[in-house]
Amino acid sequence: MSAQDLSFVHVHRPATRPGLPPLLLLHGTGGDETDLLALGEAIAPGAALLSPRGQVLERGAPRFFRRLAEGVFDEDDVRRRAGDLARFVAEARTAYGIAAPIALGYSNGANIAAAVMLLHPGTLAGAALLRAMPPLTTPPAAELDAAPVLMLSGALDPIASGAHAALLERQLRAAGAAVTLETLPASHGLTRMDLEAATRWYARLAAEGRVAAASS
Repeated sequence: MSAQDLSFVHVHRPATRPGLPPLLLLHGTGGDETDLLALGEAIAPGAALLSPRGQVLERGAPRFFRRLAEGVFDEDDVRRRAGDLARFVAEARTAYGIAAPIALGYSNGANIAAAVMLLHPGTLAGAALLRAMPPLTTPPAAELDAAPVLMLSGALDPIASGAHAALLERQLRAAGAAVTLETLPASHGLTRMDLEAATRWYARLAAEGRVAAASS
């Protein structure tokens, strides 16, 4: 399958430093495939970047799955769209010759990344979930084999609350993920603290070599 045949509109930036874990960039509501490129480049300089555009439109704003109201998700659509995204990752790995990526997702993008981890274990080598909520009320049993997950929650977030973050953390831990949850003095928007925390986390994984070796 050629890059032109992939199932999502996307941007791919090839690696300039071999051996680094690639990043799958997943934007928030209203974003697109360019939104997180600068963030991905800052967090993982030289890594391959893969950034798809969500295929659901909410009043013209791209998303990765439908919701019924603020914070109320269409869980049947979550399951369908998580499967679509997992297939896209498999297509992209073949087309671009990349390892299983680490997801870097914000808000709706973080939620679909969590859904892919819980519904399609092995698709992602890990995830940095920024302002995430549980995408599924009762996720299926999964085995994530200590996949590293960073969760960055905002103490002042009116959308993805601390309770939401704690529930998702429990779900991921129950599936075997190695979760690091940090609560920042922030609201729903991203801050320099998010950049710094995610950069430290990614650098530690890259230095250990554990993710790249396991997913190549």
